[in-house]
Amino acid sequence: MTSWSIRLAERRDIGALLEIERDQFPEPWTRGMLLDELGQPDTRRYTVAVDAGRVVGYLGVMFAPDELHVTTLGVRPGDEGRGVATSLLDDAWDDARTRGVARATLEVAVSNVRAQRLYYRYGFKPVGVRKNYYQLTGEDALVLWAELAP
Repeated sequence: MTSWSIRLAERRDIGALLEIERDQFPEPWTRGMLLDELGQPDTRRYTVAVDAGRVVGYLGVMFAPDELHVTTLGVRPGDEGRGVATSLLDDAWDDARTRGVARATLEVAVSNVRAQRLYYRYGFKPVGVRKNYYQLTGEDALVLWAELAP
């Protein structure tokens, strides 16, 4: 049984999202980037996992007519391995199916094997590489695609 709940992200969550971004990624998103994303509810959906009043993870997705693009997924250090990311993805998949979305895509750092394992469980498969995708580190990103089962 999970101890957290999933809800739509709100402006009041920005501080927590920024903390997770800084803790998890070498090129964290900025306050302005996150506020811009939250300000586009027609094409973006950001959710947070909240445990005892504390944001422990979040997921951002962008919708195109028949596809979902995972833009960012982060879990607070110390809360990894509890199923937070899985809960966030399950919630996004349910929403995507309701919208009639047929497939999903994302980019993930080639060195982020833990995230790749999670995505492979959701049926993602590598279809290409974006060379030097991450500007700061120069690291390549795997491009992954998945079909969403109805």
